[in-house]
Amino acid sequence: MTNRTAETSPLVYARVAGLLYLIIFIAAPFSFFFVRSTIIVPGDATATANNIMASEWLFRLGIVSDSVVFLSEIVLVALLYLLLKPVSRTLALVMMSSRLAMAVMQGVNLLNYFVVLMLLSGAGYMTVFQPDQLHALVLLFLNAYEYVALIWGTFFGLHLLVLGYLVLKSGYFPKFLGVLLALASFGYLIDSFGNFLLPQYEEIFASVVVVLALLGELSFTFWLLFKGVNVRKWQERVAASS
Repeated sequence: MTNRTAETSPLVYARVAGLLYLIIFIAAPFSFFFVRSTIIVPGDATATANNIMASEWLFRLGIVSDSVVFLSEIVLVALLYLLLKPVSRTLALVMMSSRLAMAVMQGVNLLNYFVVLMLLSGAGYMTVFQPDQLHALVLLFLNAYEYVALIWGTFFGLHLLVLGYLVLKSGYFPKFLGVLLALASFGYLIDSFGNFLLPQYEEIFASVVVVLALLGELSFTFWLLFKGVNVRKWQERVAASS
Protein backbone atom coordinates (compact mmCIF):
# COMPACT_ATOMS: atom_id res chain seq x y z
CA MET A 1 0.00 0.00 0.00
CA THR A 2 2.83 2.39 0.90
CA ASN A 3 4.75 1.67 -2.29
CA ARG A 4 1.65 2.19 -4.39
CA THR A 5 1.04 5.57 -2.75
CA ALA A 6 4.64 6.57 -3.37
CA GLU A 7 4.27 5.66 -7.03
CA THR A 8 1.00 7.49 -7.63
CA SER A 9 1.49 10.64 -5.53
CA PRO A 10 3.88 12.47 -7.88
CA LEU A 11 1.48 11.81 -10.74
CA VAL A 12 -1.37 13.23 -8.66
CA TYR A 13 0.73 16.31 -7.87
CA ALA A 14 1.50 16.72 -11.57
CA ARG A 15 -2.09 16.31 -12.75
CA VAL A 16 -3.49 18.75 -10.19
CA ALA A 17 -0.69 21.23 -10.94
CA GLY A 18 -1.48 20.98 -14.66
CA LEU A 19 -5.18 21.58 -13.97
CA LEU A 20 -4.39 24.66 -11.87
CA TYR A 21 -2.10 25.96 -14.61
CA LEU A 22 -4.98 25.55 -17.06
CA ILE A 23 -7.36 27.47 -14.77
CA ILE A 24 -4.81 30.28 -14.52
CA PHE A 25 -4.37 30.33 -18.30
CA ILE A 26 -8.11 30.84 -18.70
CA ALA A 27 -8.80 33.24 -15.81
CA ALA A 28 -5.77 35.55 -16.13
CA PRO A 29 -6.24 36.57 -19.80
CA PHE A 30 -9.96 37.06 -19.21
CA SER A 31 -9.28 39.65 -16.52
CA PHE A 32 -6.12 41.29 -17.81
CA PHE A 33 -6.92 41.37 -21.53
CA PHE A 34 -10.65 40.94 -22.18
CA VAL A 35 -12.08 42.93 -19.26
CA ARG A 36 -9.52 45.72 -19.46
CA SER A 37 -9.69 46.04 -23.25
CA THR A 38 -13.50 46.10 -23.11
CA ILE A 39 -13.69 48.78 -20.41
CA ILE A 40 -10.58 50.94 -20.63
CA VAL A 41 -10.29 53.56 -23.36
CA PRO A 42 -6.59 54.58 -23.38
CA GLY A 43 -6.17 58.28 -22.64
CA ASP A 44 -9.92 58.89 -22.23
CA ALA A 45 -10.74 58.99 -18.53
CA THR A 46 -14.39 59.97 -18.96
CA ALA A 47 -15.18 57.22 -21.47
CA THR A 48 -13.42 54.68 -19.25
CA ALA A 49 -15.38 55.76 -16.17
CA ASN A 50 -18.64 55.59 -18.11
CA ASN A 51 -17.78 52.10 -19.34
CA ILE A 52 -17.15 50.89 -15.80
CA MET A 53 -20.43 52.32 -14.53
CA ALA A 54 -22.30 50.78 -17.49
CA SER A 55 -20.61 47.36 -17.10
CA GLU A 56 -19.87 47.19 -13.40
CA TRP A 57 -20.77 43.48 -13.34
CA LEU A 58 -18.02 42.79 -15.91
CA PHE A 59 -15.53 44.85 -13.92
CA ARG A 60 -16.40 42.92 -10.76
CA LEU A 61 -16.15 39.65 -12.68
CA GLY A 62 -12.59 40.68 -13.53
CA ILE A 63 -11.90 41.05 -9.81
CA VAL A 64 -13.27 37.55 -9.18
CA SER A 65 -11.18 36.19 -12.04
CA ASP A 66 -8.03 37.76 -10.60
CA SER A 67 -8.89 36.27 -7.20
CA VAL A 68 -9.19 32.80 -8.73
CA VAL A 69 -5.74 33.30 -10.26
CA PHE A 70 -3.82 34.18 -7.11
CA LEU A 71 -5.60 31.55 -5.00
CA SER A 72 -4.73 28.92 -7.64
CA GLU A 73 -1.13 30.18 -7.66
CA ILE A 74 -0.74 29.44 -3.94
CA VAL A 75 -1.81 25.81 -4.33
CA LEU A 76 0.12 25.37 -7.58
CA VAL A 77 3.43 26.54 -6.19
CA ALA A 78 3.12 24.15 -3.22
CA LEU A 79 2.65 21.26 -5.65
CA LEU A 80 5.61 22.38 -7.78
CA TYR A 81 7.73 22.49 -4.63
CA LEU A 82 6.76 18.91 -3.75
CA LEU A 83 7.57 17.76 -7.27
CA LEU A 84 10.95 19.51 -7.53
CA LYS A 85 12.45 19.56 -4.03
CA PRO A 86 14.25 16.23 -4.69
CA VAL A 87 16.42 18.14 -7.21
CA SER A 88 17.43 20.90 -4.78
CA ARG A 89 15.51 21.87 -1.65
CA THR A 90 17.17 25.30 -1.56
CA LEU A 91 16.37 26.21 -5.15
CA ALA A 92 12.88 24.76 -4.79
CA LEU A 93 12.34 27.15 -1.87
CA VAL A 94 13.54 30.07 -4.01
CA MET A 95 11.20 28.96 -6.77
CA MET A 96 8.29 28.70 -4.32
CA SER A 97 8.90 31.93 -2.40
CA SER A 98 9.25 34.06 -5.53
CA ARG A 99 5.93 32.80 -6.91
CA LEU A 100 4.25 33.26 -3.52
CA ALA A 101 5.53 36.84 -3.46
CA MET A 102 3.96 37.32 -6.89
CA ALA A 103 0.63 35.89 -5.69
CA VAL A 104 0.59 38.25 -2.70
CA MET A 105 1.21 41.21 -4.99
CA GLN A 106 -1.59 40.05 -7.29
CA GLY A 107 -3.98 40.05 -4.35
CA VAL A 108 -2.89 43.45 -3.09
CA ASN A 109 -3.13 44.82 -6.64
CA LEU A 110 -6.90 44.33 -6.54
CA LEU A 111 -7.03 47.25 -4.11
CA ASN A 112 -6.57 49.49 -7.17
CA TYR A 113 -9.81 48.08 -8.63
CA PHE A 114 -11.74 48.55 -5.39
CA VAL A 115 -10.53 52.15 -5.17
CA VAL A 116 -11.93 52.67 -8.68
CA LEU A 117 -15.30 51.33 -7.55
CA MET A 118 -15.25 53.63 -4.50
CA LEU A 119 -14.45 56.63 -6.68
CA LEU A 120 -17.45 55.88 -8.90
CA SER A 121 -19.79 54.85 -6.07
CA GLY A 122 -21.50 58.23 -5.84
CA ALA A 123 -20.77 58.42 -2.10
CA GLY A 124 -21.38 61.83 -0.55
CA TYR A 125 -17.77 62.35 0.46
CA MET A 126 -16.77 62.14 -3.21
CA THR A 127 -18.63 65.35 -4.03
CA VAL A 128 -15.50 67.33 -3.15
CA PHE A 129 -14.15 66.15 -6.52
CA GLN A 130 -15.38 67.42 -9.85
CA PRO A 131 -16.51 64.66 -12.29
CA ASP A 132 -13.43 65.12 -14.50
CA GLN A 133 -11.21 64.86 -11.42
CA LEU A 134 -12.90 61.61 -10.37
CA HIS A 135 -12.51 60.22 -13.87
CA ALA A 136 -8.82 61.15 -13.94
CA LEU A 137 -8.30 59.36 -10.63
CA VAL A 138 -10.09 56.29 -11.99
CA LEU A 139 -7.70 56.10 -14.93
CA LEU A 140 -4.75 56.70 -12.59
CA PHE A 141 -5.61 53.68 -10.43
CA LEU A 142 -6.30 51.52 -13.49
CA ASN A 143 -2.85 52.43 -14.82
CA ALA A 144 -1.33 51.72 -11.40
CA TYR A 145 -2.75 48.18 -11.66
CA GLU A 146 -0.68 47.66 -14.82
CA TYR A 147 2.52 48.91 -13.20
CA VAL A 148 2.05 46.63 -10.20
CA ALA A 149 1.65 43.78 -12.72
CA LEU A 150 5.04 44.73 -14.18
CA ILE A 151 6.54 44.60 -10.68
CA TRP A 152 5.15 41.17 -9.88
CA GLY A 153 6.37 40.11 -13.30
CA THR A 154 9.93 40.42 -12.00
CA PHE A 155 9.15 37.94 -9.21
CA PHE A 156 7.54 35.62 -11.75
CA GLY A 157 10.54 35.91 -14.06
CA LEU A 158 12.81 34.75 -11.22
CA HIS A 159 10.40 31.92 -10.43
CA LEU A 160 10.37 30.68 -14.03
CA LEU A 161 14.16 30.87 -14.31
CA VAL A 162 14.67 28.68 -11.22
CA LEU A 163 11.77 26.42 -12.21
CA GLY A 164 13.34 25.94 -15.64
CA TYR A 165 16.68 25.03 -14.09
CA LEU A 166 15.07 22.51 -11.71
CA VAL A 167 13.08 20.93 -14.53
CA LEU A 168 16.21 20.77 -16.70
CA LYS A 169 18.21 19.04 -13.97
CA SER A 170 15.43 16.82 -12.64
CA GLY A 171 15.80 13.81 -14.92
CA TYR A 172 12.09 13.07 -14.59
CA PHE A 173 10.97 15.93 -16.85
CA PRO A 174 12.27 16.34 -20.42
CA LYS A 175 15.08 18.86 -20.73
CA PHE A 176 13.38 20.89 -23.46
CA LEU A 177 10.69 21.94 -20.96
CA GLY A 178 13.36 23.46 -18.73
CA VAL A 179 14.78 25.41 -21.68
CA LEU A 180 11.33 26.70 -22.68
CA LEU A 181 10.55 27.77 -19.12
CA ALA A 182 13.85 29.64 -18.91
CA LEU A 183 13.01 31.43 -22.16
CA ALA A 184 9.60 32.35 -20.73
CA SER A 185 11.45 33.76 -17.73
CA PHE A 186 13.46 36.09 -19.96
CA GLY A 187 10.21 37.15 -21.63
CA TYR A 188 8.74 38.36 -18.32
CA LEU A 189 12.00 40.00 -17.25
CA ILE A 190 12.34 41.77 -20.61
CA ASP A 191 8.74 42.96 -20.36
CA SER A 192 9.13 44.30 -16.82
CA PHE A 193 12.56 45.89 -17.01
CA GLY A 194 11.98 47.02 -20.59
CA ASN A 195 8.89 48.97 -19.49
CA PHE A 196 10.77 50.38 -16.52
CA LEU A 197 13.47 51.74 -18.82
CA LEU A 198 11.81 52.22 -22.22
CA PRO A 199 8.02 52.45 -21.73
CA GLN A 200 7.55 53.73 -25.31
CA TYR A 201 8.19 50.17 -26.54
CA GLU A 202 5.62 48.50 -24.28
CA GLU A 203 3.79 46.84 -27.18
CA ILE A 204 6.99 45.15 -28.37
CA PHE A 205 7.79 43.93 -24.87
CA ALA A 206 4.23 42.64 -24.44
CA SER A 207 4.50 40.66 -27.68
CA VAL A 208 7.75 39.08 -26.52
CA VAL A 209 6.32 37.93 -23.20
CA VAL A 210 3.14 36.53 -24.77
CA VAL A 211 5.02 34.43 -27.33
CA LEU A 212 7.61 33.09 -24.88
CA ALA A 213 5.05 32.47 -22.13
CA LEU A 214 2.81 30.51 -24.47
CA LEU A 215 5.73 28.37 -25.63
CA GLY A 216 7.11 27.65 -22.18
CA GLU A 217 4.19 27.63 -19.80
CA LEU A 218 1.62 26.00 -22.05
CA SER A 219 4.08 23.23 -22.95
CA PHE A 220 4.73 22.60 -19.26
CA THR A 221 1.00 22.72 -18.49
CA PHE A 222 0.07 20.08 -21.04
CA TRP A 223 3.02 17.90 -20.07
CA LEU A 224 1.87 17.95 -16.44
CA LEU A 225 -1.69 17.16 -17.46
CA PHE A 226 -1.06 14.36 -19.94
CA LYS A 227 2.40 12.97 -19.12
CA GLY A 228 3.05 13.90 -15.50
CA VAL A 229 6.47 12.77 -14.29
CA ASN A 230 8.68 9.76 -14.74
CA VAL A 231 7.77 8.13 -11.42
CA ARG A 232 10.77 5.78 -11.25
CA LYS A 233 13.28 8.58 -11.78
CA TRP A 234 11.40 10.82 -9.33
CA GLN A 235 11.64 8.08 -6.69
CA GLU A 236 15.35 7.70 -7.39
CA ARG A 237 15.90 11.44 -6.82
CA VAL A 238 13.86 11.28 -3.63
CA ALA A 239 15.96 8.36 -2.37
CA ALA A 240 19.20 10.12 -3.33
CA SER A 241 18.20 13.31 -1.53
CA SER A 242 17.09 11.52 1.66
